[in-house]
Amino acid sequence: MVTIVGVRFKKAGKIYYFSPGDLKVAAGDGCIVETARGVEFGEIVIEPRDVPETEVVQPLKQVLRSANEEDYARLETNKVRAQEAFQIAVEKVAEHKLPMRLLEAEYTLDDSKLIFSFTAEGRVDFRDLVKDLAAVFRTRIELRQVGVRDEAKIIGGLGSCGRGLCCATFLGEFEPVSIKMAKEQNLSLNPAKISGVCGRLMCCLKYESQVYEDNKQAFGKCCKGAPVIIDEFYDEVEEEDDYYDDLLREDSIQEVDYQMMVETAEIEKNIKEEPKKPQRRTSRPKKKRKPKATGEKPAAKEQEQAPVKQAGENTPKKRRRPRRRKGKPKTENKGEKPCYTSVLPR
Repeated sequence: MVTIVGVRFKKAGKIYYFSPGDLKVAAGDGCIVETARGVEFGEIVIEPRDVPETEVVQPLKQVLRSANEEDYARLETNKVRAQEAFQIAVEKVAEHKLPMRLLEAEYTLDDSKLIFSFTAEGRVDFRDLVKDLAAVFRTRIELRQVGVRDEAKIIGGLGSCGRGLCCATFLGEFEPVSIKMAKEQNLSLNPAKISGVCGRLMCCLKYESQVYEDNKQAFGKCCKGAPVIIDEFYDEVEEEDDYYDDLLREDSIQEVDYQMMVETAEIEKNIKEEPKKPQRRTSRPKKKRKPKATGEKPAAKEQEQAPVKQAGENTPKKRRRPRRRKGKPKTENKGEKPCYTSVLPR
């Protein structure tokens, strides 16, 4: 058994084991240790404890001393200087036109080294850049290229869950994540849903993976009579050998991501669109017929010529029915007999 303490140099950084020696330290205390990069300031996150020798990487270095007020003041000063050095380095990168992106700058506690972290798609020849930076800062310069996951860890951000990124808040080391974990948890294999900010598979797929594996071993894959959920994305292609390998590539993730976004947008658009109701035709006012070219006066002129009603003549007058004309009585010749004529054929 070996007595160790756990020291962390950055927030959510990796924990390294050191020997406390005769020092009395506790979790949360600052300490000064010597690393491969030089003398650095660290924070104790694991109090002294005994662990098996197999868990310790030999040789185990010892904590130099506990941090004092001067060390804390120097640490804050180095942070301000590192920000100024970062701005100067960005300008130098633009002058040399190098395809790289600087992420952060960091001084060691004893000012023996200035470390720059950057990302790039491939290898970059930065020898001229190092010479210019060394001439400006008069110290040893180290340029360290990191991957996309380390980039997300340094910059930080929000995940799809709405909380801070796990790697930037509490996750010390990156654990391997595979597409098989998402499949066992009955998650959609759409890269847009299972990929993080960095473009790789989300680290949280690892959290519950072991629980699902244990449940499947204990209860089987599916109970009888229970509905089986079939994922439309891998139902027909899950037997292909190279299907999962293509999903893990960064370029293919971007292409599939864009294609899936377009298809999803079209589906949502079709669902939201409701059938339009036929619009009722509004009855248009009938156009007045133009008066004929005869001598009849148009109705508008007749209205103008109509006599204006007086104030007391509001009630319409009753129309009188026309009297029926009596037919003239036939005059009968008294004493004369009616004459009857008969038409005989000739």
